[in-house]
Amino acid sequence: MTNLVEVKDFTCHSEERRTSAFQLEVKTWLERHPETQYVDILLNDLNGVFRGKRIPVSALVTLEKGCYFPASVFAMDILGNTVEEAGLGQSLGEPDNLCMPVPGTLVPSASDPQHIAQLLLTMCNQDGTPFDVEPRNVLNRLWQQLRNRGLFPVVAVELEFYLVDKIRDADGYIQPPCAPGSGERNMQTQVYSVDNLDRFGDVLRDIDALARQQNIPADGALAEASPGQFEINLHHTRDVLSACEHAVQLKRLIRQVAENHGMTATFMAKPYEEYAGSGMHVHINMLDDAEHNAFATDDGSDSPLLKRALAGMLDLLPASMALLAPNVNAYRRFVPEAYVPLHASWGHNNRTVALRIPCGDVENHRVEYRVAGADANPYLVMSAILAGILHGLDTALPLPQPVHGNGHEAEGMPLPVRQSDALYKFENSYPLQTLLGERFGAIWYSCKRHELMQFERLVTATEIDWMLKNV
Repeated sequence: MTNLVEVKDFTCHSEERRTSAFQLEVKTWLERHPETQYVDILLNDLNGVFRGKRIPVSALVTLEKGCYFPASVFAMDILGNTVEEAGLGQSLGEPDNLCMPVPGTLVPSASDPQHIAQLLLTMCNQDGTPFDVEPRNVLNRLWQQLRNRGLFPVVAVELEFYLVDKIRDADGYIQPPCAPGSGERNMQTQVYSVDNLDRFGDVLRDIDALARQQNIPADGALAEASPGQFEINLHHTRDVLSACEHAVQLKRLIRQVAENHGMTATFMAKPYEEYAGSGMHVHINMLDDAEHNAFATDDGSDSPLLKRALAGMLDLLPASMALLAPNVNAYRRFVPEAYVPLHASWGHNNRTVALRIPCGDVENHRVEYRVAGADANPYLVMSAILAGILHGLDTALPLPQPVHGNGHEAEGMPLPVRQSDALYKFENSYPLQTLLGERFGAIWYSCKRHELMQFERLVTATEIDWMLKNV
């Protein structure tokens, strides 16, 4: 067979085909949701932040030919400021680019599902081709390269997050929320606690209900290690773009539901010094043309293709850290004995390594990519994974021995634990830059370097406490 999944045509010059599908989608939506008043039309920027605008539902039908947003949407820092060094802003005259609706993403908004809908967009270049800096298009190009080889990834995303009280503690720090109805504030770590799920049952039930309304294939919540921390897993899918769309939609949904319950949901990688960080784990295996799992042999052991993929992912991991840990806070998660990998390592049934081969049968023999923080852009995390696999398939690389025991104590290529080091490795990795696209790589580096420089100019409270009277 040539195709294991109905691959959506996301190229911007296939307008006639997409217009027909979009017209049908809008017609069906308006028939089923006559009370809709507004639609949020959304682009997902470099940081995984939604940028867009709210339009009256009457304007939805005009989107069949697209709408316009400035290309500089993809040259913004985390605060939404255009980074001029990236070269997409004033130096070009702030040009607009055509943006087209993404089929299948017209869903209710969690902020007001009865009256507000939301719709994802994707950006095109001036010549109608996909805008190569948009993370979604970066990923689609890498996915197409694998499909052209007769290889079809099957992926699933796991997201960790914290619910946080809107009221700070006496010292001005964030704190876990009080359980609704009881007023109790849990400050203990209770991994897999079902009672913790009960305490926040109303919030989690709303997340689950709205996920179903948005067609997000999410499992129920799991109480994670720290107070107020939860994990939600998305189902495995052969549609790599949809997997990431569901992840970014789920993050927005969780934030909106938390607001509705008087809390804040955060996907910061390390919001608390004393508690565990939040990660984004990705599971991936690979099907061939015959729908066999190409990562496993007939007896369930690691296939030669899996070993090449592992070697490629490991080789690009240090340079990929700039994508997997995209800001200063993300690196605070990488501390010993915190179930966070510190080396480019792999192993079987071992949660202390970067690339874990979980238990499972031949059909489910896969890799769990355990490095990224919850703050990372899912499209770029998936891009780093697919780029690593392609790198391994095209390059004869040695595969290190699997780690047995504590991976934090094992030898191996260390991962950069400072953003400046990660950006240096990213900028100087020719294989990764080539696979992601040189223009994307240059713009990502410019934006993140600018962001880091802005952060490093800040004088923190800790510096004042330590040095005001002591130096």
